Amino acid sequence: MKRFFALPAMAVLLFAGPPASAKPIAFQNGWTAMAEYGAGTMSEAQTYYAPKFWYSIGAGQLRIDAEDGRFSRDISYVRTNALLKRWNLPKAQANIFAFGGLGRATGSDFSGAETVGQAGLQADYETLRFYSSAKSEIHHATAFTHRIDTLQLGFAPYAHRYDGVATWIVAQGRTYTGGIYDGVEAALLLRLFAARSWGSVWFEAGPTLDGKLQAMTMFNF
Repeated sequence: MKRFFALPAMAVLLFAGPPASAKPIAFQNGWTAMAEYGAGTMSEAQTYYAPKFWYSIGAGQLRIDAEDGRFSRDISYVRTNALLKRWNLPKAQANIFAFGGLGRATGSDFSGAETVGQAGLQADYETLRFYSSAKSEIHHATAFTHRIDTLQLGFAPYAHRYDGVATWIVAQGRTYTGGIYDGVEAALLLRLFAARSWGSVWFEAGPTLDGKLQAMTMFNF
């Protein structure tokens, strides 16, 4: 336990300013609800509760659509997220998370329901003006295996305050294996983040280079 940062995450928010990344753990005894929409590829909804500041448990629903329309899959799952390491620097913060879970999947390219295992890693580094995040997750079943990798880089036009609204311009690149999408799905997103006494709200949206909508929202409370 000593390798984890021992202060509650809400105290970190007060000293470091509101975080800009979608983290699966907000603060101890807190809830996180996230929803993502990617037209033509991936949509997902997740809800987590954190009994401790370093782990959370919850459930989610993932919809996968192949770009060429060959198949679609729906995965319902339960998942555990763990904070492996946190660095609190004078003007920055960095985190490494791991997650894993089990679920059931149905799809247009196989019959019946499949048991699905999932695992992944997420890392981020941010200051009041710069943000970066990398995430990789894999889903494996007898009928299919696919991996989704996401990289985000962003900057803030102004340094935000804890009690203000943070604005970010974020470039996102995402790749898929398993025949879901060919190449890099790139998007340019406008992100807004606000922290309040009850928690925080986070929203981003923008177009992909294919002209499709990419959007995500998150609530911590």
